[in-house]
Parts: sequence; C-alpha cells; structure tokens
Amino acid sequence: METPIPYGRQHITAADVQAVTETLLSDFLTQGPKVAEFEEKFAAYIGASYAVAVSNGTAALHLCTLALEVQPGQRVITTPITFAASANSVLYCGGEVHFADIDPATGLIDLQKVRQLLAAHPKGYFHGLIPVDFAGLPVDLEAARQLCDEFGLWLIEDAAHSPGGFFTDSQGVAQWCGNGQYADLAIFSFHPVKHIATGEGGMITTNRKDLYDKLLLLRTHGITKDPGLLHHHHGGWYYEMQTLGYNYRMPDMLTALGISQLQRADEGLARRRQLAARYDAAFIAMPGVQPLGTAPGHAYHLYVIQVDDRKGLYDFLRTKQIFAQVHYIPVHTMPYYQQLGWKKGDFPHAEAYYDHCLSIPMFPSLTDEQQAYVVACIQEFITH
Repeated sequence: METPIPYGRQHITAADVQAVTETLLSDFLTQGPKVAEFEEKFAAYIGASYAVAVSNGTAALHLCTLALEVQPGQRVITTPITFAASANSVLYCGGEVHFADIDPATGLIDLQKVRQLLAAHPKGYFHGLIPVDFAGLPVDLEAARQLCDEFGLWLIEDAAHSPGGFFTDSQGVAQWCGNGQYADLAIFSFHPVKHIATGEGGMITTNRKDLYDKLLLLRTHGITKDPGLLHHHHGGWYYEMQTLGYNYRMPDMLTALGISQLQRADEGLARRRQLAARYDAAFIAMPGVQPLGTAPGHAYHLYVIQVDDRKGLYDFLRTKQIFAQVHYIPVHTMPYYQQLGWKKGDFPHAEAYYDHCLSIPMFPSLTDEQQAYVVACIQEFITH
C-alpha cells in the first residue's frame, strides 16, 4: 500500500470548502450568525435543549467545571483511560482528581468501582463524576445518575468520542449521548479525527437553563451586553464584566464547517459501524486479537484491539504504511499526576489495558481495499 493509512482522519468535501468560503466572504468571521445556527442544529441532532459552541473540547470541559463551581480542594472522580483533559479540567479550578479503574471488557469507567470509592468515604467527600464514552462506546448514564444522586454528585458526560451514539435505558428507550436526560452537562470535540471536524472546536450540551446562561457568560470573558442583566446602562456601547470568564469562543468559519459536516454525520456514523462490523467478523477468526467491547449504540470514534505484543504490532504496521495509535496512556501514570501522589499499580485494569491496546484505522473515508489490507497485515504479524 503506497498511501499511508492513519488511524483516523478528517473528510473534507467541496461542500465544506464552499461553506467556509461563503462565511469568509460574509460580514462576520466571529460572534456572527453561524455560531447560533450550529448550536441550534447540533442541539437538535443530539436531542438536548441547549448547546454552546466553544474553541475546543478542553475549553468545553473547563467551562463545565467552572459552571458547576468546582472549588479548590473539591474532589472529582474520572477514568484513567482518557485524554488528560478530562482530568485536567478539574485541576484548572483547583479541584482534586481521583480515579476509578475501568471495566476491562469495555474500557469504560467501572461504576461498581466508583460506588466502592464513594462508599469508602463520608457523603460529601466527593463532588462530581466525569465518565467518558471511550472510543464511542456510551456509558450507562442512567446508572451513573442514580449513583450521583445517591451520593450527592454532579455529572459531566465526556462525549467527545460519541456524537450519534446511544445506550438503552431501563425502560428500553435509546438515550443519545449528550441529550441531557441524565448528565448535568455533556461535552463534544470537533478535532479533525472526530466524527465532526472543524479543525479545532467543541460543544457543550445541557437541558439546564441555569447552566446554559452561565456558560454563555463564561465563554466570553464574563462579559454581557444583555440589557436585562446590566447593573447600569450608559448607552448602546455599554457592557459589563460580571464574572471572571475566558475567551473560549468558536469563530464563524469553523462553525460553518461544523454545520456542513453535521449534514452528513449520520452517513459517517453508518460507515464507521459498517467498518467495525467487518473488523469484528475478521477478528472472530483470528486468535490472538481481541476487539474491545461493543454495543448497538457504539459510535466508533476508535476501533481498539488488544494483542500480546502491542509494540511489535505497532512497529510492524508502520513498516506497512499503517499508522495505528494508542489510546490512552493512563492519566495517573503521567509524570505530572505522579507528582500528585498517583503511581503505577493503582489501577491494574487500566494499566493492563494500556499494555495491550492498539487503535487501528477507523474513519468514514477508509476504503474496503484499505481495510482488507489492514486486516491482512495484522494477520501476517499474528501468524508469523
């Protein structure tokens, strides 16, 4: 295969280019009408009441912890198998991050481990929970919400991997990731390898009007021009900074790209699921390769396999122009987090997963021929 095959990549069409070009030639490059349009269309797609577009997924997480008023010393639980931003967003507010181990069958945070952690401390010791829909496999947020209600925690869903994904609740109803039915807030990412690519960008969804209003203020320096909120009014130019916020805005040309990408989000998701089904069928007959857990509502941002010699397979695939990736190095083993007291051995399931996991190519424009080549190369390594 002459053309390199990455683990993930964006798919930009002529319609995407036209949408961005039209916005570049319009009156607004930022703080214009495309932002609100993208928010409305994304909220409708996810099934949430409100959506707030922001500069990236990390900014989305930070704004969520700010809106929920995480205070110095407050303790929040998340998974060690995630990108560092899931945990870092708590540190940005001065909070303390605690981890619960994963379920080795799914890679998701183990809610039984979370329960054990909560039960081992007085009620009120922990303040929040940030589960992650890892690889696109949704967390059972109904169970997470019940746990949070029992112990008095707020709940942020990190759905960066799972737009269009869903889990089935106890009543048999499909609950779409980020729809706000159970989580106080949910976040999404529009990094190029994600389902919807805008270069950089993120979104927060919620059904809570109080949090939505806070997010709008925090996204733009804590400044408002809303006449109904002003303490004074000196004239049409007047604005007030009412809280300490940030510039986490998403510009119009990126939201224009997001709107265009959103129009074919279902098409891309269907292709991801088709590719995953083909991988599943191939690996069932391939001893030594174990795909990570699946479910009908999986959004397949990633397709993860586990093998004995992960480093060997990673290096071998690179010689074949296949550029697999590892998701993720457990957060608690990072040098910065080890300075905070975490150490290797704290979460054995997460560490065992890391030793064997590999994300192989998964993106809608991956061709059948390329996928067959990936499978053949993996089989060649496994059988020799």
